[in-house]
Amino acid sequence: MGGLSAAESPSLAEFGGGSGQLIRAFSAVRARLGLVIVLFALAGLAWWFTADRMAGMDAGPGTDLGTLGWFLGVWVVMMAAMMFPSVAPTVALYSQMTRQRGLSRPLLFSGGYLLVWGAAGVVAYGLFDLGNNLLGGDLAWDAAGQWLVGGILLVAAIYELTPLKEVCLAKCRSPLGFLFGAWREGAGGAIQMGAKHAAWCVGCCWALMAALFALGVMSLAWMAFVAALIALEKTLPWGRAVTLGTAAVLVLLAVAVLAVPDSLPGFVVPGGGDGGGSAMSMGAMR
Repeated sequence: MGGLSAAESPSLAEFGGGSGQLIRAFSAVRARLGLVIVLFALAGLAWWFTADRMAGMDAGPGTDLGTLGWFLGVWVVMMAAMMFPSVAPTVALYSQMTRQRGLSRPLLFSGGYLLVWGAAGVVAYGLFDLGNNLLGGDLAWDAAGQWLVGGILLVAAIYELTPLKEVCLAKCRSPLGFLFGAWREGAGGAIQMGAKHAAWCVGCCWALMAALFALGVMSLAWMAFVAALIALEKTLPWGRAVTLGTAAVLVLLAVAVLAVPDSLPGFVVPGGGDGGGSAMSMGAMR
């Protein structure tokens, strides 16, 4: 059943609303510091695991993703690394609102969150595989690949300015409103709420994830760069200004990829000297 019972949680007035919701969420971080430390520790462990698994695999755009099982395992860990820091205030606020001790409910919430991002990874893998099967060599860097990468970055920049992006980001930036509107009781409710929050997050961030695939999904540097953009959008108080800044950065990256890809720091031109053997190394490690 949706909604919060008076016995289970404080009133909306007690928590405050509007622009104060982010402040209230960060207050919950202080109140549930142990939980936040656990989430950041899990994120740190995920960063370490991802760096270990992806070492030497970055061949730039079009890097071989390996088998679905291998990719999905790495992808879910990547999402924990990238998303747990920015979702920590929401999880902390949820934990405070349940008025329950222990980590079980917050971790179930986080697990539901990762389930949806795992499903998004399956979709991304399917689209990537379909494109390779249908177009094959047409997507090579020296054919249409360079233009495809630049186009994806431009599409991601345009999406930053759309009403849908604004609506989805508002849900991520207003954890209190989301929790009151989506509340479900019990352990199953925690998973459902985490999954629903992740669905809004996918709506907010799918274009940035597409940009990550375009720049090199097996690159730890680009992964950290996109994670930083996501965290800034979700946590800084100047919402619209931040998305405008993100759009400007994506446009600049698109121009650089199309005009001077060899001069773009951290970018591996497929088939170049820096990443020519990476895809083969990946295949050997599966």
